[in-house]
Amino acid sequence: MDHEDLRDWSKRAADWAAEYHASLRDRPVRAPLVPGAISSALPAAAPEAAEPMEAIWEDFQRLIPGGMTHWQHPRFFAYFPANAAPASMLAEQLANAMACQGMIWQTSPAATEVEQVMIQWLRGALGLPEGFSGTIHDSATTATLSAVLTMREQALGWEGLTKGLSGTPRLRLYASAETHSSVDKAARLAGIGQDNLVKVPTDGTLSMRPGALAGAIEADRAAGMLPAGVILCAGGTSVGAFDHIADCIAVAKAEGLPVHVDAAWAGSAMICPEFRALWEGVEGADSIVFNPHKWLGAQFECAVQFLRDPGPQVRTLGLRPSYLETAGREEIVNFNEWTVPLGRRFRALKLWFVLRAYGLDGLRTRIRNHVAWAAEACEALRALPGVEIVTEPRLSLFTFALQDEAATEALLARINDEGRIYLTQTRHGGSHGGRYVIRVQVGQFDCTREDVMEIPAAVRRLMNA
Repeated sequence: MDHEDLRDWSKRAADWAAEYHASLRDRPVRAPLVPGAISSALPAAAPEAAEPMEAIWEDFQRLIPGGMTHWQHPRFFAYFPANAAPASMLAEQLANAMACQGMIWQTSPAATEVEQVMIQWLRGALGLPEGFSGTIHDSATTATLSAVLTMREQALGWEGLTKGLSGTPRLRLYASAETHSSVDKAARLAGIGQDNLVKVPTDGTLSMRPGALAGAIEADRAAGMLPAGVILCAGGTSVGAFDHIADCIAVAKAEGLPVHVDAAWAGSAMICPEFRALWEGVEGADSIVFNPHKWLGAQFECAVQFLRDPGPQVRTLGLRPSYLETAGREEIVNFNEWTVPLGRRFRALKLWFVLRAYGLDGLRTRIRNHVAWAAEACEALRALPGVEIVTEPRLSLFTFALQDEAATEALLARINDEGRIYLTQTRHGGSHGGRYVIRVQVGQFDCTREDVMEIPAAVRRLMNA
């Protein structure tokens, strides 16, 4: 296949993409397959000789679409969305065509500078104060790891990078049980250890108790351990919990500890001023992450980390051998020094396209609709005999259950097997993992009110089946 072939096949792929998105409502959201169904249909070894593109295309159509969970389906209400607005898809095509490597400024000047500007556009859109800079990661997991590594080095006086962790004091991190598992992973990968991630007790709203945070830090210091940082939750993955951001930051600052705020999902909603009370005080954080690929329409992957002062993170993650220098441009930003990977995609291009193609007003309208429709679906479910709303809507996320756990599990299986909508489960509260509940989130870019109201309709139809 050469570039002339690519011209023709790209047109064909674009037509297929348009037809695919137009047909999604006619497809089951989740593939009705058993494990191994796709792999068993593929050859055991790669071909020795080149195969015609027509044959490859035929196999793609035969095997792949029917074997996918359709994340762009308007009735995808599981996990969090990984949206792909048309403008973002177009930008990704262009970025793929250029196939640049944006590791330093001189390898992709436009990629670096568009990223800088997009960070500022988003900072303003979210109502964060001037002074925050930032960068784009692949995911919030990587951004959180970067923040935790920086916390570690600040606590150790920057000696962990060179001397390792042997013989250092026992480091401690602080978060609530509602924080994402990526925080646990960061503690593991940073060499701090998951046992040293202190899960601070929460109150009745599932928010970290500032007094409990202060007590945990004091107790650890008294035991000879070394507190390194605090990770706060702004829109937890399970049920949408928000910590008391301002009060917990005040405790952390009084203790001299840096703060990272994980707003991977809910951060997008902060383009709407009426929702900002949920993360009041966030401007006091040292690091904030949110994912435009979850709720703003930017294609996966795209996670934005805002930094009050990038210096500590650059000192932690940056290496500058001679072959990664931009000659005569020591002051130039090289974003590989802000993140874990050396290689960097041109992720800022899709942000530029999305923000211009839909405008902040258009994106706000979508988010406000999702929040309103989720509330309406919640009330319709509440009215059904035998259905209990377990956690009330936080933005567009809520949970419900039947009286009996086995019945709740069976209902979820019937819903997802039917294929008209897709929901997932979580466990909430209590000991031994908590209560099994069905989780609903509304956030797919193209969904309508009618799509969302399929949720109570499906429950009504299948609850007693």
